[in-house]
Amino acid sequence: MPHSTRRAALRATLQDQELDALLVTNLLNVRYLTGFTGSNAALLVHADSDDTAVFCTDGRYLTQAAAQVPDLERVIDRPCDVALVKRAVKAGVGRVGFESRHVTVDGLDALADAADGAELVRAADLVERLRLVKDDAEVEALRMACAAADRALAGLIEHGGLRPGRSEKEVARELESRMLDHGAAGPSFESIVATGANSAVPHHRPTDVLVRDGDFVKLDFGALVDGYHSDMTRTLVVGKAADWQRELYQLVAASQAAGRAALAVGTPYADVDAAARGVIEEAGYGDEFVHGLGHGVGLQIHEAPALSKAGDGTLLPGMAVTVEPGVYLAGKGGVRIEDTLVVREGAPELLTLTTKELVVI
Repeated sequence: MPHSTRRAALRATLQDQELDALLVTNLLNVRYLTGFTGSNAALLVHADSDDTAVFCTDGRYLTQAAAQVPDLERVIDRPCDVALVKRAVKAGVGRVGFESRHVTVDGLDALADAADGAELVRAADLVERLRLVKDDAEVEALRMACAAADRALAGLIEHGGLRPGRSEKEVARELESRMLDHGAAGPSFESIVATGANSAVPHHRPTDVLVRDGDFVKLDFGALVDGYHSDMTRTLVVGKAADWQRELYQLVAASQAAGRAALAVGTPYADVDAAARGVIEEAGYGDEFVHGLGHGVGLQIHEAPALSKAGDGTLLPGMAVTVEPGVYLAGKGGVRIEDTLVVREGAPELLTLTTKELVVI
């Protein structure tokens, strides 16, 4: 894993920010920079050299840290953030950045006591900005996560898992079990299975409601592989599809295709949202598309960038995002179609490969 390369990119950022070091306390950022997967850790990255970086955890993870972080100096102490700030002071560091979005008020007081004259500087989102663009190892993990989800859904359908009389909860449990069978460490999030009128609820939680003939069934789910999350939504019909269901599905499919086509390097986030949203608005359903078009995926299921009306920024090659328009008719039913893709020069790379044609079971 290219952890040293990631730390090198961070050091360049620290130099640009005129910081001597950064205290990394967000565990996802620690994992990104070191590979460590435990529940307690911090990292001190110096702007001048990787040789002076220090990783800290507690005694529970002595063996794990040695295996996962063999290339850095390791300290066993508690609390790690205070211990590393003290190390920075001893090393003569003048300006220490800290991840201000992840430090409590009380935690900041403790860091200030430990700083002993060194300047603590708010340094929000420095690592998150690096995480915006995925490297090859990250994209490969995302591919594997998407493949596990694709195969799970295919198996669910092939073996009759979506049929009248099964509850939303039963379908969700089987779908998640099948993702485990295909290499996932777990689901990316609590799977959404919504049948009939429940499919009009964007983030419906599975219940004991039973699938019936003629229902839309909306499945929003993902697999977790090597810490990386996939995200996919497919909406199917059980039994015979009514004309209104086919028309609604085709509208959302056209919107989703427009959103995917807009994923070009240099395109503003808001313009991607507008490309898909305009299709639905022109059809008169703008008020029924109630959320943003998509979001970044990676070590978190929802991370930057935000593809929405308020999205601020432009697409870069290597960004991993979802495109997921939906139209929700309260009390009747709804459709969402979602893919995970990677922005590339030319055309985006599609990672979720399950068909987007309307599947009628």
